[in-house]
Amino acid sequence: MGTTPGAFRLQRDVLSKGKIDLLFEEAAVNDATNERTPDEQIKAMEGIVRHIRTVNPAVDIVMMHFADPDKINDYKQGREPGVISNHNKVAEHYHIPVINLAKEVTDRIDKGEFTWEGDFKDLHPSPFGQGVYARSMIEFLGNAFSVPIAADDKISDYPLPEKIDKLCYDKGKLISIESVKLTRGWTIDPNWNPHDGTGLRPNYFDVPMLTGCPGKAISFTFSGTAVGIAVAAGQDAGIVEYRIDKGKWHKQNLYTKWSKHLHLPWYYTLAGELSNGKHKLELRVSEEKDRRSNGNACRIRYFYVNGD
Repeated sequence: MGTTPGAFRLQRDVLSKGKIDLLFEEAAVNDATNERTPDEQIKAMEGIVRHIRTVNPAVDIVMMHFADPDKINDYKQGREPGVISNHNKVAEHYHIPVINLAKEVTDRIDKGEFTWEGDFKDLHPSPFGQGVYARSMIEFLGNAFSVPIAADDKISDYPLPEKIDKLCYDKGKLISIESVKLTRGWTIDPNWNPHDGTGLRPNYFDVPMLTGCPGKAISFTFSGTAVGIAVAAGQDAGIVEYRIDKGKWHKQNLYTKWSKHLHLPWYYTLAGELSNGKHKLELRVSEEKDRRSNGNACRIRYFYVNGD
């Protein structure tokens, strides 16, 4: 899903499972495909790194960049893909090793070793492509452990340098919708399922969903520097209006380019550069809708926050 969802899911889906010694992180494909801005790419990737190294300062991290046609085209044109440049800024700042599989795949295609269309086939690699990735990762680990380890060698903590972005998502977390006080026009469907024949993703159907219709705003009080909503954005996804701390109302279209065929889980960051303190989000469903959508639906699985 990319670094933004990763930064806010990290605590629940990774750190809550126990101590992590080695983390492989790849988001170059989805951060670009999902059109996350350069600012978001750095905020979120740095947030993941700092969050996990705050919990375990000794954790080893390996950053990877997987291949896709856009990245191959960039490299063939003599330029580094922007998302890879942004992720590499974080890797260099925190002295994290990188396995650049996008560059390797491009170089090997250029040498005639294999083709994208006939062998790799997709950004979700064929078994052949998976083998290319696996061998590079195995070689990387073999090189990392090529030096003998003495009995008295000790694991040491990594230093945590100053932040690249002081507002990075290093305290990301998901907030249950059940913590929000309901208002008229908003309900929690305890077992939401559209039954409309379009695609679904695990954890985004047959689960509680906060649903709204055009009308009164719902409010959510939080502490932190960023706030957003994780929604199921399907063929009837609508537009929401929101404001922070009684400020100006803004609009967010929930419909995505994949919504026609899929109730896609999507993370919309509504504010990412707030002062670190207590804030109030007000959210309402607009009467407007995307011309491609067949409804005004707003279905929230989680709120998410960067803060204590």
